[in-house]
Amino acid sequence: MAKAKVKEGTDSVVRLLGKEADYLLDHKCKTVTKNLLHLPGPDFVERVFAPSDRSNSVLRNLQLMYNTGRLAGTGYMSILPVDQGIEHSAGASFAPNPIYFDPENIVKLAIEGGCNAVASTLGVLGAVSRKYAHKIPFLVKLNHNELLTYPNKYDQIMFANVDQAFQMGAVAVGATIYFGSEESDRQIQEVSEAFSYAHTLGLVTVLWAYLRNPAFSTEKVDYHLSADLTGQANHISATIEADIVKQKQAENNGGFLALKFGKTDPRVYSKLTSDHPIDLTRYQVVNCYMGRAGLINSGGASTGREDDDLAQAVRTAVINKRAGGMGLITGRKSFQKPMKEGVEILNAVQNVYLDESITVA
Repeated sequence: MAKAKVKEGTDSVVRLLGKEADYLLDHKCKTVTKNLLHLPGPDFVERVFAPSDRSNSVLRNLQLMYNTGRLAGTGYMSILPVDQGIEHSAGASFAPNPIYFDPENIVKLAIEGGCNAVASTLGVLGAVSRKYAHKIPFLVKLNHNELLTYPNKYDQIMFANVDQAFQMGAVAVGATIYFGSEESDRQIQEVSEAFSYAHTLGLVTVLWAYLRNPAFSTEKVDYHLSADLTGQANHISATIEADIVKQKQAENNGGFLALKFGKTDPRVYSKLTSDHPIDLTRYQVVNCYMGRAGLINSGGASTGREDDDLAQAVRTAVINKRAGGMGLITGRKSFQKPMKEGVEILNAVQNVYLDESITVA
């Protein structure tokens, strides 16, 4: 029966991948080979984090996250992030399904969806913390980019502090850095200090490592999704001791070359990467200290069409897993629709990581 379910799941993935099925499922990475990576697994905390400077309390909370939800015991993570009420405005985020103006429904979706954790704002999680903080790991997002200032400016500022997250019963804190922006130096310093303090309290640290600079987008290519640039953002993230790095999945490469800034090496493009999406994402994993900091890719915006969202989410999960990543953080694709459909998308993503026939390339 178990084998039948696995085959059924694999068949579903193949159907959703369509013409790309063989291209993605049969690919073998010949750039940086998987034997050089610290891959996710049931023993990840003991194998990778235990020898580090993380305290016993951090290890305990990491293990709690890994042991929660449908992916418990696998070393993979599925996180529901709903901070878009600030990052994209509440109206724009929740108009497709107004029940999510109520914080309780956000947490319910994460629990029903079998997630390892729920990530949201201080206010959202604080509103229901006494009822739910012991039922699913809370990840409090500390900083945000608010869109009410006119004209709009793009800067991550602190909305909460580490002590507030700790007192709430959260197991983790998260923050965003807009790498490449004018404010990135200040953000790096602020987040590094916050993460250091969070570790002293035993909290796990998760970094949204996003690029943000108008110059990174040309008429033909958006290099905010370039493997070399996002890879360097990941490397800085690991340097300030992010335990988990959230990054947009790479879709192109050569940002340093096209924009003619920074430093790179021809071998980044000839030996360490190729144009295959799994190899591009593998380079993101490589820059997370060869996987010592887990790479979770973001699910991206919702198309508003369930079939398209489902196919895109599964594709992203397949690429992440086969590249050596640790999971997916899927928000708008899951909460901007009826809860039942949102649960189905979260479960479909998780099924990719549960399917042992989908291996690391």
